[in-house]
Amino acid sequence: MIGSLSRFSGVSAAVALTVAALVLPGQPLFAEGTGSPDSSNVVAIGGSVTEIVYALGEDKRLIARDSTSIFPVEAASLPDVGYMRALSPEGVLSVNPELILMLEGSGPQETVDVLRKSGVAMADVPEAYTAEGIIKKVRVVGDVLGVEAKADALAGKLEQDLAEAQRAAESRTSGVRVLFVLSTKGGRILAAGSDTAANGILALAGAENATSGFSGYKILSDEAIVSAAPDVVLMMDRHGDGEDATSGEAVFDHPAVAQTPAGKNRRLVRMNGQLLLGFGPRTAEAVRELSTRLADTAS
Repeated sequence: MIGSLSRFSGVSAAVALTVAALVLPGQPLFAEGTGSPDSSNVVAIGGSVTEIVYALGEDKRLIARDSTSIFPVEAASLPDVGYMRALSPEGVLSVNPELILMLEGSGPQETVDVLRKSGVAMADVPEAYTAEGIIKKVRVVGDVLGVEAKADALAGKLEQDLAEAQRAAESRTSGVRVLFVLSTKGGRILAAGSDTAANGILALAGAENATSGFSGYKILSDEAIVSAAPDVVLMMDRHGDGEDATSGEAVFDHPAVAQTPAGKNRRLVRMNGQLLLGFGPRTAEAVRELSTRLADTAS
């Protein structure tokens, strides 16, 4: 899962900010003993959670958000309580929340445990890298905020948009093999396998993940890259990321990548990371953009 990213100390924090959270099933919706939430002072942890709150028209309840919550732009005016995978209890509690909406995979676990015992109502929002997972997130957030009718309307719209985007994508990108590269720091290719947001969005876009034979993110050997034989390389567009502002030239200068169809034809697609991997209300838009650009690049 995407949580395995923590094993790679060379991956920059800026990269991590746009990578969606892993699934940790089986946790309760509300922290034990917190009772029913007063949702007038809400902290949203997770970019897609924040987007859903805005899409439901309930953003007036938000008093803070985490560092991955970068859309819509209005969210930037809210206090930032830290990166969702490196939260501190003090940072989250400093804004005096009455409800914490937390995307599963947030942490560290020690912080989550403290927050659960703090007396503040906390709701776990599930994550799955599928269309169904997006709809479930919307319904959970709507239920917690007590706006079930709004959530039903949004879920219905998203279901239709996602289905239409998928149908259109299948006709464009069938058979296109894609290598999602998270990082090339140190000349090593860190690529996405199964059980990742990257794998999920490629499936929705009708394309094939060229490196789906392992789970999570993995540094690939040269042999594995050549064997993957991707038609296109896909990367996040991170303007101004000084730690790992990987250029297309750097990717294709890698000797193994250069031997692949993508390398020989210098086929690269970059997209906004939160749009691409967020699995929130904008995912149908991401599917349309990704499938169109993959088809145009691979042709």
